[in-house]
Amino acid sequence: MQTHQISVQELSQRLKAKECFFLLDVRNLDEYQVFNLGGHLLPLAELPQRITELPKDQPIIIYCRSGYRSQVALEFLQSVGFTQLSNLIGGVLAWQQAYGMDL
Repeated sequence: MQTHQISVQELSQRLKAKECFFLLDVRNLDEYQVFNLGGHLLPLAELPQRITELPKDQPIIIYCRSGYRSQVALEFLQSVGFTQLSNLIGGVLAWQQAYGMDL
C-alpha cells in the first residue's frame, strides 16, 4: 500500500498557510512535554483504543521522534480504513535539525 511522506519543510509551509489537516503526535507524554509541534497527542500504544478521536474527513499528518512510530501508526490507520494519511519524514528530530526549537 502506498504511503505519503511529507518533509518538515512541507509541513512548515502547510502550518504557516493554516491548511486544514489534523496533526497527530504518536510519541509519549514525556517527549511531548519537552517539545511538540502542536499536534494532538495520542501515543502509539493507545492508538487502537482511542481511534475514535481521529477525524476520517480530513487529512492526518502523523509524526513522532524519528519517523518510525509514525509510520507504524500510518500503516495501522490504513488497515482500519483511513486514507488521507501522511508521515513526517524524520519526525521531530528532522524538525529540530531544520528549525531548532522554533515553530
